[in-house]
Amino acid sequence: MFNTKRLAIAILFITILTTQVKAQIGEHRNDFAVGVNAGYVLSNVGFKPTVSQSMHGGVTGGITARYVCEKYYSSICSVMAEVNFASIGWKEKILDTFDQPVINASTGVAEEYSRTINYVQIPIFAHLGWGREQKGAQFFFHAGPQFGIYISESTSANFNTSDYNAEDRANKTSAQYDMAVEHKFDYGIAAGLGMEYSIPGMGHFMIEGRYYYGLGNIYGDSKKDFFGKSNIGNIVIKMSYLFDIMKTK
Repeated sequence: MFNTKRLAIAILFITILTTQVKAQIGEHRNDFAVGVNAGYVLSNVGFKPTVSQSMHGGVTGGITARYVCEKYYSSICSVMAEVNFASIGWKEKILDTFDQPVINASTGVAEEYSRTINYVQIPIFAHLGWGREQKGAQFFFHAGPQFGIYISESTSANFNTSDYNAEDRANKTSAQYDMAVEHKFDYGIAAGLGMEYSIPGMGHFMIEGRYYYGLGNIYGDSKKDFFGKSNIGNIVIKMSYLFDIMKTK
């Protein structure tokens, strides 16, 4: 975990530093655009001890702002930020040692459990684009820190969590069932790749794939706590629409 944090922070620092160096010697731009975004999130939580999971599906959406400050040769340099609502969490894969669903003795059906955690997420990106600047297609990469503010959580289970089938489970970790989120502030690093298509007079249409790695934990991680690690990770497929407020003449 420690080495992963150091690597993520180093990547972020190098990305921002590179953008700033380019911004000092390139062609000046003064373009500002705002808009909206929406997408689908696949998420899980990196528990230690392990909790077997499949991906939790949820939605995300919010507002986007982008300021283009420089063009350095073919690289279009900008800063982009979003304020989003995101429904994330984890979904457990409850199987026995033969990879078969575990049947609950009380209900007679396969046990299912998931936790949904709602956040306001604020990513701030160093954004680099290559391609058509005013009209046509552009490929882009962006990376930067992301902060999350907890709103609420809910649990979906088809069994009583105090009466689950512990005997047949291959993964017996269950402390998470009775634990609400302890740390209400989340932070980590996000990076994405995508395509943008610009139409003069209409705006900018973007589609991207993004990955987020949480550097914080949703539960306590001291020696007295049950989980040594409980960080959020998610994959986002997102579309955005931006319209120009201010453009370089």
